[in-house]
Amino acid sequence: MIKVCNTYSLNDLPLGTKGRVLALGMFDGLHMGHLDIIKKAVSVAERDGLTSTVQTFRNLFKQDGKTLYTPAERLKLVSQTGADELLVLDFDEVKDMEPEDYLRNILLYRCIADTLIMGEDYRFGKDAKGDVAMIKAFAKENNIRVIVVKDHLLEGTDKKISTTWLRDALSEGDADIARDLCGGRDYVYSGRCVQGKQMGRQMGFPTANIIVPEDKFVVRRGVYVSRVSLGKRTLYGVTNIGRRPTLEDAVNDVVETFIFDFDEDIYGADLEIGLMHFLRPESKMTSKEELINAVNLNKEQALEYIKNHT
Repeated sequence: MIKVCNTYSLNDLPLGTKGRVLALGMFDGLHMGHLDIIKKAVSVAERDGLTSTVQTFRNLFKQDGKTLYTPAERLKLVSQTGADELLVLDFDEVKDMEPEDYLRNILLYRCIADTLIMGEDYRFGKDAKGDVAMIKAFAKENNIRVIVVKDHLLEGTDKKISTTWLRDALSEGDADIARDLCGGRDYVYSGRCVQGKQMGRQMGFPTANIIVPEDKFVVRRGVYVSRVSLGKRTLYGVTNIGRRPTLEDAVNDVVETFIFDFDEDIYGADLEIGLMHFLRPESKMTSKEELINAVNLNKEQALEYIKNHT
């Protein structure tokens, strides 16, 4: 059972506390390097009878203003680590704060930090002037424990796992390497199943559609083998991510999934679509017949991949 992780802003963070073990970072990708830091905070807090708190941000300053995970997705993933709290700071409010002010006014006085845990290259404050050495000096003066978690290298390589690597992999459609970077977890799109124009149903492959939020990262547009979570059920299918150029050339990106051996009315249901493997780029077909043939081919390719990888 997933532990309930309470979410707070700085203003409503409870003051009465037995001391916090703070995992510091942006934690956008929640890859294995991030999870090492969070899980260390959880284990230290449980051992010492403290509160484990994961610090993250909203309004993250990332490319195109898009984050890899929505706030709800990030909360779910953090909850799975066993953390007690998720502290969501407004990045716009702290990005110009001097590092010393951030350490003293937020971490020490507001969060009542007992222990600070971070990665080797953690930086913070205005112009990213704050670093691990500054944290160690501050912590020594204020009797705060500091734990620096070593970089996580991808198994079989000497390359550090990073959010940049994860973003680059997804931009290239490499769902397989993205899953490796996240410890076997598919990159997902989640949301409520919405009704489309039912053109797929008319051609023999009904689809479950999710609209991509404006602030969520868009992977390489195209067709993927997908794993579908519907309630407690796990299903499989093929998913097209993009603008549906053959049928309508939509303005917003849509996650459109043809679920195998499935024909239930799930409009309004919450879905999670995990990307397993990239099959082909999104392309505009010359006719509906060409699209039908492409979907049937993708289904065969997906079933073969699923057979060999699940």
